[in-house]
Amino acid sequence: MLNNTGFNLWANSYDQTVEVSEESNLYPFAGYKEILNQIFNLVMQKKNAEVLDIGFGTAVLTTKLYENGHRIDGLDFSSEMISIAQEKMPAANLLEWDISNGLPAALEEKKYDFIVSTYTLHHLNDDEKVTFIRELLSHLKAGGQLLVGDIAFGTREQLDACRADHLEHWDEDEFYFVADELKDALQEICEYEFHKVSHCGGVMTLSHK
Repeated sequence: MLNNTGFNLWANSYDQTVEVSEESNLYPFAGYKEILNQIFNLVMQKKNAEVLDIGFGTAVLTTKLYENGHRIDGLDFSSEMISIAQEKMPAANLLEWDISNGLPAALEEKKYDFIVSTYTLHHLNDDEKVTFIRELLSHLKAGGQLLVGDIAFGTREQLDACRADHLEHWDEDEFYFVADELKDALQEICEYEFHKVSHCGGVMTLSHK
């Protein structure tokens, strides 16, 4: 896992790195633009939504939401990423924070129409993901949705096959989503859908039962 120093160093070249992988349909960012587009379209179904973005990075997605009148809170642990994003979204409330500590106290009373996260939660292990997702669900308004776009697979077998095909570049310090396992872990507390977009990515939609 990259620490915040690593992400600070990567900040200015992050979008270019993603684009090369996405356009070549390669792990890890195959399907990236379509994943962001699907989340954008879901949020756009509501006007002037309150949105929390977890790990907004250079704000590729969030800037589009901001420009369309949505009110943005955001968390990221890279000060350089925050600087880039804040220039694009001067009125957004962007906080430097490490999500391995859950949500910051500054947001504990807030609830959102949408909580979105793209290519961030794979830095948490599977147990940490479930704990954090439970916390995020508690910050949704009635009818709200948690939208996660990430490196994700329908089954553990699909993940293992992708790893075998990309051993040279596979990041063993990241923990990718396995949709059927996450569904089992959360089925008692939320509605859950997985929409596969590429061989290594998709969108997860979670909401209260």
